[in-house]
Amino acid sequence: MRLHSRLAAVAAITASLGLATAAQAEVRDIRIARQFGLTYLPLLVIKNQKLIEKHTERQGLPAASVSWVRLSGAAATNDALLTGSVEYAAAGIAPLMTIWDKTKGSAIEIKAVGGLDASSVFLNTNNPAVKTLRDFTEKDRIALPAVKVSVQSTMLQIAAEQVFGKGQHEKLDHLTVALPHPEALVALTSGKSEITAHFATAPFNHQELASPGVRKVISSYDIFGGPTTVNVLYSSSKFRNENPKSFRAVLDALREAHGFIAEKPAEAARIYVDEESPKLSVEEVEKLLRDPTTRYTIEALNTHKFADFLHRVGRLKNKPESWRDYYFADLHDQPGS
Repeated sequence: MRLHSRLAAVAAITASLGLATAAQAEVRDIRIARQFGLTYLPLLVIKNQKLIEKHTERQGLPAASVSWVRLSGAAATNDALLTGSVEYAAAGIAPLMTIWDKTKGSAIEIKAVGGLDASSVFLNTNNPAVKTLRDFTEKDRIALPAVKVSVQSTMLQIAAEQVFGKGQHEKLDHLTVALPHPEALVALTSGKSEITAHFATAPFNHQELASPGVRKVISSYDIFGGPTTVNVLYSSSKFRNENPKSFRAVLDALREAHGFIAEKPAEAARIYVDEESPKLSVEEVEKLLRDPTTRYTIEALNTHKFADFLHRVGRLKNKPESWRDYYFADLHDQPGS
């Protein structure tokens, strides 16, 4: 009996040590790469309200130490994730699909954690001669975050096919120039650079339209017939498998951030102004948040249109059967397309 009691005691201690070790095995430091603009507002809310720290504690872990890395362009963002410089990346749905395709079936297979926004993206111009995509000439230059790989670049290619015909998706690619949104805004509105157009997300698209001589040529709503997921937060299967509680904490933080924006747009606007220091007032940002074309959602919206296009033109080797292929299973019970 004494032997059995001792064995039971040892087993209990071992089990408790095992649980402690498992908890300690989860990462303490979480690094997240993000880019510029109001489209990343859910991440700014997470940062400002310390939601990841809050939810890691709810998962029974020590509060995470969260680092925020500012990058520009999908290529740099994807490189940071692939090299292990960050655990999470935020970029366009097209760059996500590209990196999912390249890592599919591997130990690090990368998928979306959840959507950030599905707000309208505008192609604006300061060239009075440009009224449609057909009017761009060799003298024009179209700014976007990354040539060929950004979500704006893909939108432009899809729009080019709609205007010039199937197979003409690269018709305007030679006119594109890689520029961060803030720099492209200055270039377009100053009228003193080679940039005559900018495929811009909020708030830059709205700021440009407030400038004399700038107008909208086309929007993502025009191209896709309504809202489509623009930017997403994504990570690797390796991180998710090795850190299930931390992964759950980040997902829960993202859900809470979306709820926060919907319920407290004025407070969300204040957070954006505090975090980004834009040349906009809290009231102006709140107005943008209440605009019918501004939409924040964790769900996948119209993403299959990107997937179908990218596979057809050879940028994806693997054809997704549905959006669930490139989103983690945690959201598979949600509606999506």
